[in-house]
Amino acid sequence: MKTSRMAFLTIHLLICLLSLPSSSSSSRVPGFLYTRTTERCTPRYWSGSREAWPRMVPETSTVTNVFGSRVYERYRSDLTLVEATMRNDEEDNPFAGLLKEGTAALLNSYTREGFPYRPWQVKTLVIQALVSEAAASSQASRFSFANHAYCS
Repeated sequence: MKTSRMAFLTIHLLICLLSLPSSSSSSRVPGFLYTRTTERCTPRYWSGSREAWPRMVPETSTVTNVFGSRVYERYRSDLTLVEATMRNDEEDNPFAGLLKEGTAALLNSYTREGFPYRPWQVKTLVIQALVSEAAASSQASRFSFANHAYCS
């Protein structure tokens, strides 16, 4: 009996504390106790133009200009970085997944302090992963993990 009463009081106290106004209450959506910006480092986030792209790699930069001439054989020469983040054919094409996640990782490396990869590392790893589908898929998975885990 005492345990259930104690649990009830604890829950009631927690609800009361969460309903108190805080200094950042103006940034919350009315009616929600907690809101969260998700996917701040993912390709989906970068394709939505929710944040300014770094000057070093504007949205209109082509994949060839950013990653070098070695990517020319796998991707269109006029493919832009923003188009790369919008791709949805990565299930059938590991090179598309590599480019999509690699582009997001590159943007994160420029804009997110403490991101696990530096810009030169992202570029090097993308070029190295172009040797085979297995290498592209594996590197895309590592970039995806970093992109999702860093901003979670």
